[in-house]
Amino acid sequence: MTGDRGDVTHIEEAGARKSRLRAELLAARRALSAETRAASAEALREHVLALAADVGEIVCAYLPIGSEPGSTALLDALRDAGHRVLLPVVPAVPGPLDWAEHTGPDGIGAGPLGLREPLGRRLGTEVIASASLVLVPGLAADRTGVRLGRGGGYYDRTLPAARPLTPLAVLLHEGELIDDLPADAYDVRVTAAVLPVRGTVPLGNNH
Repeated sequence: MTGDRGDVTHIEEAGARKSRLRAELLAARRALSAETRAASAEALREHVLALAADVGEIVCAYLPIGSEPGSTALLDALRDAGHRVLLPVVPAVPGPLDWAEHTGPDGIGAGPLGLREPLGRRLGTEVIASASLVLVPGLAADRTGVRLGRGGGYYDRTLPAARPLTPLAVLLHEGELIDDLPADAYDVRVTAAVLPVRGTVPLGNNH
């Protein structure tokens, strides 16, 4: 019983630390100037294009919200480079993400939870297995590949369906790659972080 109580305490402490980190990281992102965000988006676009040039055709990406790293210009640049870009669709009931193809600005509309989403035909949750690169949103990552998301758990339910050895890259602002993050057993680790200044940084067993 003592061990069980210790496990529960550890989980509660990790959850509390995650909540504190989310609040701090979101506040730091909100404080970024428009000029800094624009420069970050441009740099990330170039780094991701270079990363995607070494993989296959299909890239699973995402539509950034607020001060989240990335841009629609990045998605359009991937399409212009010949990639088929798939964007997530949040399911009505929490579970793995569905996907639809990015066809340009006219193919994007309002989705649940204040998000935007592609309006095209739903391709199913399993289509991520066809991706040669998956770009993942996150608030931070550490050098072992632990990613701190917003707490919804959608990507932790989704990423296990990606093919083994598929690059899973989280886009971050400078300062969001840190030494250590709390992790739960169900957390799926990413294989790289992409930062504006440092570019693509391998994580976990890849560095």
